[in-house]
Amino acid sequence: MVLWGLVLGALLVVTMGCLCLLGLLRQRRPQEPPLDKGSIPWLGHAVAFRKNMFEFLKHMRAKHGDVFTVQLGGQYFTFVMDPLSFGPILKDAQRKLDFVEYAEKLVLKVFGYQSVQGDYRMIHSASTKYLMGDGLEDLNKTMLDSLALVMLGPTGRSLDSSCWHEDGLFHFCYNVLFKAGYLSLFGYTKDQEQDLRQAEELFAQFRKFDRLFPRFVYSLLGPREWLEVGRLQSLFHKTLSVRHNLEKNGISNWISYMLHYLREQGVDPAMQDKFNFMMLWASQGNTGPASFWALLFLLKHPEAMRAVREEATQVLGEARLKARLSFDFDVSALHHTPVLDSVMEETLRLGAAPTLLRVVHSDHVLKMANGQEYLLRSKDIVALFPYISVHMDPDIHPQPTAFKYDRFLNPNGSRKVDFYKAGKKIHHYTMPWGSGVSICPGRFLAISEMKLFVLLMVTYFDLELVDPATPVPPVDPHRWGFGTTQPSHETLLLAAFHKLCLGPVPVLNESPCQGKVRL
Repeated sequence: MVLWGLVLGALLVVTMGCLCLLGLLRQRRPQEPPLDKGSIPWLGHAVAFRKNMFEFLKHMRAKHGDVFTVQLGGQYFTFVMDPLSFGPILKDAQRKLDFVEYAEKLVLKVFGYQSVQGDYRMIHSASTKYLMGDGLEDLNKTMLDSLALVMLGPTGRSLDSSCWHEDGLFHFCYNVLFKAGYLSLFGYTKDQEQDLRQAEELFAQFRKFDRLFPRFVYSLLGPREWLEVGRLQSLFHKTLSVRHNLEKNGISNWISYMLHYLREQGVDPAMQDKFNFMMLWASQGNTGPASFWALLFLLKHPEAMRAVREEATQVLGEARLKARLSFDFDVSALHHTPVLDSVMEETLRLGAAPTLLRVVHSDHVLKMANGQEYLLRSKDIVALFPYISVHMDPDIHPQPTAFKYDRFLNPNGSRKVDFYKAGKKIHHYTMPWGSGVSICPGRFLAISEMKLFVLLMVTYFDLELVDPATPVPPVDPHRWGFGTTQPSHETLLLAAFHKLCLGPVPVLNESPCQGKVRL
């Protein structure tokens, strides 16, 4: 035992020595951005970054300017904070900045999926074919049917019901959109009651994984949490298995197309199961939280709610709404909602905070908009955080922290696309979906899902916060950089959702923001 203790101690000393040496050896070269390695060897600024990425990057920008390199857990990240200089990074005509390499490592770690050659292009091809144009129109119809099933139940209860239902606003939005999205993409069995129960159970497990997700990505889980992640991964692989797909009807063309490609490439069924888990996460991990922010902002801004409802009345038809007809309306109405479009774009400006990453394949010179040039070192990672650089820039968006439902509308009611910084028109005035090669291929489906949900909620339900004076909750600081943000407070607002009479009100878990909804 003493011998093993000495051996382990020696290994620890050697390991720590190597890590310290690696950190000490890195020095800033001529033309490179300011280098800030932090005070802890190897870890660098990892602790502060993971604690609150938003505040950390604001501090680094104030200290070093618009370009700086920081050490985070042995890896060096160069953050570019000037949006006028994003173009060369996002276009990368010389192919020296790679998005795919980092993404493949991440999906292997998080979902267990080992990428095959060409699958990145395949996903974009499938999305172009089935998540745009006629393909998207068909999926929107399916999504509307799924929302009706989730919100009204298999029997489609009357919209004249007047009973009350309590739920948390965040939980409600996430729960409804997850279940409707899951059923729309992965299909139904002949037993809709069973489908709903299974979707409800799956959502509960999805939220467990969701809560662990940020620390999982950063490898900060405890021993029991690692075991829990493994259990959840296995559960999703089994539930979403291609074998179970054979028992279902109505699997979306989007999913079917991608699985067919994987089969043609000789990918074994177990890996296809993991691919399904990855696509479930990609399609359902952000729409619920974003819809929560949208409804909350509408509830906090009555003038915005009135504008959206007036537009919905014009688009869907006043007679239909007064008659309390079912959710069966023409989904082409989604093309004629400029006010709701502006609301959603403003919601995503305030609520979406992704990080865009590129691996530097070989030493590369980045030319900034002001003419200054920086040398990017091979194997480093270039990072953009548009939430600070673009969304919260008062030059681009005056009063950036305020919700303005018409921020993206011109005076004539058309969509506003002209925004400026330092007197120059800026192309990337919001970036909730990423950009360039890493732009979200399912963005059109996601925005359609959210618009359908919000339209249903504001037209068929009366919405009311229990305490209108309660402020909008702050963002959970651990969610910065992971797509749509989530609220940090669990009981900041109380909710009493008056949903359709679907039997006894269930006992519900306490959730973040809550509101009152009445038909």
